[in-house]
Amino acid sequence: MKAPLLGAAAALLAGFSLAGCEKVSQAMTGTAPAAQIPETAYPERVLWGDLHLHTANSVDAFGFGNRLGPEEALRFARGEEVTSSTGIKARLARPLDFVVITDHAEGMGSTMALYNAPRIMIRDPQVLRWYDMMHEGPRQSVAAMAEILAARANNTLPPMFRDPKASAERTHNVWNTHLGVVERYNEPGKFTAMMGFEYTLMQGGNNLHRNVIFRDGKDLVSQVDPLDPTNEATPDKLWDYMDAYQAKTGGKVLAIPHNSNVSNGLMFMMTDGAGQPMTAAWARRRAEKEPVVEITQIKGDSEAHPFLSPNDEFAGYGTAGWDIGNLMLNEAKKPEMFAAEYVREALKRGLALEAKLGANPYKFGLIGSTDSHTSLSTGDENNFFGKHSGNEPGPTRAMGSQSLGTRLGRFGWQYLAGGYAGVWAKANTRAAIWDALARREVYATTGPRMTVRFFGGAGFTAADLKSDWVKAGYARGVPMGGSLALGAGGRPSFIVSALKDPDGANLDRVQVVKGWVDAAGKLHEKIFDVVWSDMERRQASGGKVPAVGDTVDLARASYTNSIGAPALSTVWADPEFDPRFRAFYYLRVLEIPTPTWPAYDALRFKLKLGPEVIQKAQERAYSSPIWYSPAGPA
Repeated sequence: MKAPLLGAAAALLAGFSLAGCEKVSQAMTGTAPAAQIPETAYPERVLWGDLHLHTANSVDAFGFGNRLGPEEALRFARGEEVTSSTGIKARLARPLDFVVITDHAEGMGSTMALYNAPRIMIRDPQVLRWYDMMHEGPRQSVAAMAEILAARANNTLPPMFRDPKASAERTHNVWNTHLGVVERYNEPGKFTAMMGFEYTLMQGGNNLHRNVIFRDGKDLVSQVDPLDPTNEATPDKLWDYMDAYQAKTGGKVLAIPHNSNVSNGLMFMMTDGAGQPMTAAWARRRAEKEPVVEITQIKGDSEAHPFLSPNDEFAGYGTAGWDIGNLMLNEAKKPEMFAAEYVREALKRGLALEAKLGANPYKFGLIGSTDSHTSLSTGDENNFFGKHSGNEPGPTRAMGSQSLGTRLGRFGWQYLAGGYAGVWAKANTRAAIWDALARREVYATTGPRMTVRFFGGAGFTAADLKSDWVKAGYARGVPMGGSLALGAGGRPSFIVSALKDPDGANLDRVQVVKGWVDAAGKLHEKIFDVVWSDMERRQASGGKVPAVGDTVDLARASYTNSIGAPALSTVWADPEFDPRFRAFYYLRVLEIPTPTWPAYDALRFKLKLGPEVIQKAQERAYSSPIWYSPAGPA
């Protein structure tokens, strides 16, 4: 969320904001191993992680009640037990392989500094009121933070919040302390702690946020401070910052846009960020700086919307409540905004722009992450710890309002449990994970850890699945995120493979989502069911595969794997391929229906939820696309 700046009083006591940040456990004294980890010839296993996580150093996270810092976040991600801000013991049953803490650059550590400041130092009556509310308890702290965020969106913050010098000094101190903690927890080959921050670009409440991810360690990253987006309206200054970092240090950095679904038509425009005609240079720059997009997370899913894809029976997952307005709910959504907000439509727009400009600004891979503001990277429905500490597990969170006092409203049950990033890296190291992101060999899930492989080439057949098909995929084709080189007269074929989460639900089906632009510049899409469970019984009719069934028992918040399949694979060729037209292909992997987190809450807290509450859904994975161009790979 948009983070305000704090100034004078908090700046006088900036040292208070660092309290507790350097609590390093006995097990983590010293530096992480520096030994070089050998990379495999090609990725052999998927790595799981969260590229979007907030701690108490984020202005909104602390204001909403989070008291866990970077150390607790890293300990939790690697599988240790921690105590949440509301006193609940929490531990991941399956540790993550990597994590990036992306605290907001704007106002980093400022609400912590305000909270820790002596009350007598605060002169502004509005700020003093917020200070008192934050000290009254979690509920009032949440209310204070909601008011601060609303004031920021409406540009009505008190003057003391707008002291750039004080803010820069505080950010520098908090940032460098944070980098030291991250460095100590990085264990190449075992657990990767990467460095990053969130660039919270959001004028007028319209979400244009980016997570900035560094390839490097503290020796290089500490040479810069996070960039404050307060006075910016387009991402260009961020890209300038990234260029300057690389020129200064020789390091590497990329940015990941997220929550396009609440940008109110601004994230994937047909113009540049300022609304001017897009140039090839601008398109190339965006594609270079932002090779990956976060398609799913707690604040909704941005793959597709029924308004844009009325013939897609599975469109609209995770859109409830998020399609009514922008992030701050101070501007209602209009139907004409959707096309610039959803990833599938953006991929199609990218083809049209490439045909016109010779460059595709929206040639991006797909990842999921949590955007948790609790310091806890939980992506599972049965282990959801809330968006922020104000809605950690409790009997009121499902039906609690998310409204910030506007005429619009969202409810707690409309949060998703989160998302994770699956990364096909050649080693569990910062460099290998970052390189996989840069080449787009990554995929998104809504939480389950399905193993998804996708290769495209010119001559794959069913016989390839009987041999070392992964090796064949790399040798004779391209993986997800790649561009096809077919040669004269070539036709694309694809190796498709999906394995269920070992601890999760069976699979319903695997679909190929195709988009293309025709000679007249018209955009098209089509969904192909390419392999599904129980294919002999569930035969397609009229181009539609029958539903897989439903074993969910809401009274017990349970399901059974008596339907679906543990693994699905096939080799598929596009039956409608036209070599004249630019196209992309990506996989959507659907699980059988399972309970959502409100269903688990209903059981745990003995709740009676209304019919509007979604208590079961088909969770899913999205691969990065594979692109085809008549001119060959870009």
